[in-house]
Amino acid sequence: MTTAGTLPLPAAMSLQGRRVLVTGAANGIGRATAIVLAQLGAEVIVNDLAPLGGVRADVERLQANCIEAPGDLTTDGFIASLFAGDRIHAVAHCAGIISAKPWKEDPDWIARFHRTMDVNTRVPLTLAAAAIEHMAPLGGGSVVLVGSVAGRTGGTFDTTPPDYVASKGAVHALVKLLARQGVRKGVLVNAVAPGPVLTAMTSNVARTSDRLPMGRLGQPEELAWPIAFLCSPAASYLAGAILDVNGGTFIG
Repeated sequence: MTTAGTLPLPAAMSLQGRRVLVTGAANGIGRATAIVLAQLGAEVIVNDLAPLGGVRADVERLQANCIEAPGDLTTDGFIASLFAGDRIHAVAHCAGIISAKPWKEDPDWIARFHRTMDVNTRVPLTLAAAAIEHMAPLGGGSVVLVGSVAGRTGGTFDTTPPDYVASKGAVHALVKLLARQGVRKGVLVNAVAPGPVLTAMTSNVARTSDRLPMGRLGQPEELAWPIAFLCSPAASYLAGAILDVNGGTFIG
């Protein structure tokens, strides 16, 4: 008799023999995503500006191969270098920034706005476009971007920074554009839109978690599994979708 502990992984969820690039992989949602992808059998390429030794150890502990690709995604030419080697089957773009400082009190507000749009909007556009170009002649693939409930609603709290809201709303629009460009080439572009998630980047909102429908912030793993699903063959008929993973913060 097959027990729950010995059930084989369904083929539609297996990432055996697939190589997945995860950005923002050193911490938070990116790190959790790299670990989940490894559990599903993927070879994981991890990218971040922060040290990657910790996530690499986590992935290799699961007997999965892990390749470190440290570097700045905003640097000219770096994104192209990520696709210059062996085939990449999927991309999980989890890197992003948010400032905790109220924008009206920030003397560097204009520079901050441009920086946020550069990291949170230009980078995913450039990365996804490069991924489509790389994957299309190799049989296709998957690209998963990370939006935000803020891009749906204008922000969970009154203090949500407007530069962050604008950048994530733009990501949601780009998902639709990129999906149309990729789908006929066999590349499926989708996204998840998290609600507040407990990471180092959002620690400043933890004190307001009792105002959320579930009374808590999400955990990085609760985003990692939907992201991994979108990287898998099980999501073979999804293109241009934005999965709302927010614990009931937004129901649209």
